[in-house]
Amino acid sequence: MTQNTTVPVAENPPGLKRVLGTPLLFAFIVGDTLGAGIYTLVGTMATDVGGVIWLPLLIALVVALVTAGTYAELITKYPHAGGAARYVDRAFGIPYLSFLVGFLMMASGITTAAALANAFAGDYLSALWDIPPIPTAIVFIILLTLINLRRVRESLGANLVASVIEVTGLVIVIVVAAMVFGSGGGEPERIFEFAPDVPPLQGAFAASIVAFFSFLGFEAAANMAEEVKNPSKSYPRALFGAICTAAVIYLLIAVGAVIVVPPADLAESTGPLLDVVTASGFAVPSWLFSLIALVAIANGALLFMVMASRVGYGLGKSGLLPHAFTRVLPKRRTPWVSILVVAVATIGLSVIGDIGTLAETTVLLLLLVFLSANVSVLVLKKDKVDHDHFSIPRVVPVLAIIASIVLLTQQTGAVWLGTAVYIVVGTVLFFIARFGRRRERAVQQ
Repeated sequence: MTQNTTVPVAENPPGLKRVLGTPLLFAFIVGDTLGAGIYTLVGTMATDVGGVIWLPLLIALVVALVTAGTYAELITKYPHAGGAARYVDRAFGIPYLSFLVGFLMMASGITTAAALANAFAGDYLSALWDIPPIPTAIVFIILLTLINLRRVRESLGANLVASVIEVTGLVIVIVVAAMVFGSGGGEPERIFEFAPDVPPLQGAFAASIVAFFSFLGFEAAANMAEEVKNPSKSYPRALFGAICTAAVIYLLIAVGAVIVVPPADLAESTGPLLDVVTASGFAVPSWLFSLIALVAIANGALLFMVMASRVGYGLGKSGLLPHAFTRVLPKRRTPWVSILVVAVATIGLSVIGDIGTLAETTVLLLLLVFLSANVSVLVLKKDKVDHDHFSIPRVVPVLAIIASIVLLTQQTGAVWLGTAVYIVVGTVLFFIARFGRRRERAVQQ
């Protein structure tokens, strides 16, 4: 990977103020990457690979790093662009294709929020209160929707606080597992034992789909590029540093969890890390760790619902979704139609889907988005810009494309069906919006 320095850096055009350095950007990406996924999906991975949870995490890490290389080039080359949909539009100029990538991003936010709502209503909450999970998930989504409608003032400071809470919980798990291992407890040999009823290679690739869910989040940092002091240097350093940091923490969690708790027990839990803390026997109150996990899950769900509703609003403003998506509350200035659509869809998915299937659906949706970004970076290699930018060899996006296709082949029919439904619904909305625009032009004439 090299730095393209053929042309001097141009002065920043008017826009958002560039105030972020590498450390704060690193913290932002770590906060997005170290999300709630690892709190809930350790058990799902254990179902496929037994105690060898570290293997699918390594596979997912490789896919994340090569895809991150593509984003590092695109974001530093086009620091004012807004994610994969913009890159696809610049590469191909096909409105429907650009819309589809944007809509898949919106769908991924909805699906992720639904998975996290189910996780919120699972074992972590039941450690505090014994209440039915489905009504709890619905109430949880409604509360997040009310917050979203009220206007969420997102800031890096708030994100940093939430990230510290999330990381604190993960550090607790790592420390108690290390103490168990150091005192001669646990069973270290379990980290090399595959699930008895699943072929190792098949299980590893199946679990890597879920593991990849835990590395998602760096795409959101594309929207921060315009506020970074020197994105050509800061963004790649922060991005790769954040992903590697997350990988180290995840691998320590995976190894520690399996040493302390049998994989079969992890597989049956919706709060696997709570099981690790409890089984360690150390004086960490279960209610405290449950609260930390619930904060992490709630923060992640809210951010994804905010993201999905704003993507819907943006697609409406661009004329790619029906005009109703652009309606905002007079005083709050929040896109209430888009927010309510996201809420209804999230509630529906949380009722009919389980955590594992919803997480796999999110991965499939984002693999399609990443696939489009990797193809776009190859097409845009010939496009010259008047400032320095990070550059990767063509082999990197090619490897990312191959890796994405391999993971796509591991998805189940049910997950593909859910994605097909999203595409059909999105296509219908796209043509409704297109018909509406033509009708408006006809009236104006």
